[in-house]
Amino acid sequence: MKILAALTDPVYTNKAHFSRYENFWLRFMNDKRDLPFMYLLTRIHIFILPVALLLFTPLLKGWAWWLVAGVYFYFSQFYFKGRFGLMFHCLCHRKMFKPGYQQKIHGYISWIICPLFGHTPESYFSHHMGMHHVENNNEEDSSSTMHYQRDSFKSFLSYFFNFLFLGVIQTFQYLYSRKRKKLYTRLTVGEWSYIIFCIVLCFVNLKATLMVCVFPLLFARFVMMLGNWAQHSFIDGSNPENIYTNSINCINTPYNHTCWNDGYHIIHHLRPGMHYTDMPQEFLKRQDEFARQKAIVFDGIHYLHVFYYLMTRQYNKLASNLVNINNTFETREQAICLMRQRTQRIPGKS
Repeated sequence: MKILAALTDPVYTNKAHFSRYENFWLRFMNDKRDLPFMYLLTRIHIFILPVALLLFTPLLKGWAWWLVAGVYFYFSQFYFKGRFGLMFHCLCHRKMFKPGYQQKIHGYISWIICPLFGHTPESYFSHHMGMHHVENNNEEDSSSTMHYQRDSFKSFLSYFFNFLFLGVIQTFQYLYSRKRKKLYTRLTVGEWSYIIFCIVLCFVNLKATLMVCVFPLLFARFVMMLGNWAQHSFIDGSNPENIYTNSINCINTPYNHTCWNDGYHIIHHLRPGMHYTDMPQEFLKRQDEFARQKAIVFDGIHYLHVFYYLMTRQYNKLASNLVNINNTFETREQAICLMRQRTQRIPGKS
């Protein structure tokens, strides 16, 4: 196990001067701390969007098309995907732009840019904001992990395929039953619009449609479920509503630098609207409560590591990276025992 070391995750550092580019965007933005998002969006518009359009044109043929398509898929789905997805996650929780621009720009990102990374228009916002953060991975959350054995790959596959084939329907049913008309309408319009759009594009260029629209969607839903599984793998079955013990934190990892401190998932559920640069300090403020609750915090690893160690049941590796805040655990074996308990399937209500 590890001691709680100094945090290396990103925080905001005041700038004395802003470039012309930054000053231009600051006129439309609510918070200067969000300028890194504008740089990311700019790179996407330069390197990803034009190539996606190019793949649908007759300018590329044969091996040249496949070469460009392969490079495009790598950069869009392996380099930019996580960065964009977690940026959009932040944008859903905090309004990035001033009132006169917020709705239009957010709508543009949702309908034009999100599909490049596998997010159908409006689906992420409707699911994440309308259900997941309302239910916090509990009984009524259709993406909840609590009813699965969370150190079993077979169980994960069941979880993933349930979400892939039924996730949208279950989200709609949840929102409809709670009379969240605006959200379930947005979800329905976005999902069906995308399906129809993809069918039409198949007649224009089938292989480009698969590469740009279909494969990214399947990949995104797999990655999102893998991430949610790792984030909510350790749940105290005696109190599954306790946010400290139904999620985890991953600190001091390069992942937090590329994905906007997404590792601070306990903090995020406690304070959903908190800016990502404030999360490390918030964690330090709450460290005594983390210790009292025996919250799971890992140092130096991120969700992919957690998922792999769980699927291979390498609890020794998890224990090696577990932060023993305030000497909560007397022994390594005690920590492993607790982690094993918290990955057990929690039966549903009868």
